[in-house]
Amino acid sequence: QVQLVESGGGLVQAGGSLRLSCAASTSIFSINVMGWYRQAPGKQRELVATITSLLRTNYADSVKGRFSISRDNAKNTVYLQMNSLKPEDTAVYYCNLGIIAGKLEGDYWGQGTQVTVSS
Repeated sequence: QVQLVESGGGLVQAGGSLRLSCAASTSIFSINVMGWYRQAPGKQRELVATITSLLRTNYADSVKGRFSISRDNAKNTVYLQMNSLKPEDTAVYYCNLGIIAGKLEGDYWGQGTQVTVSS
């Protein structure tokens, strides 16, 4: 099993920046995808950004040009740099790890971290 530990959420004014981090508890050698999802009150969880172990990225249209996802495979960590934050970015942000094959194959989630953007 793999545990994911998130950090970096908080309260920020509109136009500000935050950086989220998510560390996996073990090294992962199989092909995998790490990403961030978010869920606002009363809404479904939605994809924010993903990055594969080969560093291919994907972003939701709503965050393109403002958010940047990156990873450090040596530290088993994925980051989400969020700039030009808007009140509509307010949500609980969840880290996700999908391992495609191997004995750790599966879908893992972090506990979530709150991001609140004030207007």
